[in-house]
Amino acid sequence: MNQDEHKIVVRRMAGLIAAASVLIAVYVLRLIFLHKNDLAKISYAKKGEIIKELEKASEDDLKRVGKTFARSRVALILVDATVGFTEQDSKVAGYAHDQGKACIIVVNKWDAVEGKETNTMELQRRDYAECFSFMGYAPIIFISAQTGYNVNKLMQLIRDVDSQNGARVPTGVLNEMLARATARMQPPSDKGRRLKIFYLTQASTRPPTFVAFVNSKQLFHFSYQRYLINQIRENFGLEHTPIRLVIRERGSGEVGAKDV
Repeated sequence: MNQDEHKIVVRRMAGLIAAASVLIAVYVLRLIFLHKNDLAKISYAKKGEIIKELEKASEDDLKRVGKTFARSRVALILVDATVGFTEQDSKVAGYAHDQGKACIIVVNKWDAVEGKETNTMELQRRDYAECFSFMGYAPIIFISAQTGYNVNKLMQLIRDVDSQNGARVPTGVLNEMLARATARMQPPSDKGRRLKIFYLTQASTRPPTFVAFVNSKQLFHFSYQRYLINQIRENFGLEHTPIRLVIRERGSGEVGAKDV
């Protein structure tokens, strides 16, 4: 693996990796925080031990991770399979989610999990999906950095989520989808007045951000917003990226945004 091609921004904090490029190099016995000329080696955590450098993960540490996310395109949330989900994982994942990053939940050290049965991985996948329910778009993959299990699949998954996060949908195609979606499920109404979505357009990428021009923001209930977002995901292959929806009433400015 060519290190120049597979640059990584990694910060170990109770099971967290943030990847600042679309490719990643996996190191067996240590994790490396690397960005331009900034290189800090952090000892690998042996089972039952606490790394001195990370013994107290301060708010400053979290802020630094937040800044790293701001420079990154893909964030990998690394969970130690022998430890499981921690509050720190949730905090740092929240930074990535808030900034609209493409994310992957990577459960590492799968080889060290004892007593695995046929359905162990699927059961744990469901548990992690519940723990990270606020970012349901993030795929979950089980790997072993030591044995190389699923590392190649992780590389491809990084490329896939990065591509989705940077995707752009032409306005014409988007509104053809909108016509089908509203015909399949009518927009909500209240006291005889029905929501009208005049058209959709994509304003930006990373994350894909769509603007809906409507007659009334109050009529655009969250459930219908969710339905529309799901239609965008299904029609344009955007299952693994956060999507933001901005709602604008005709004759007014931006009235709200949803990040889902």
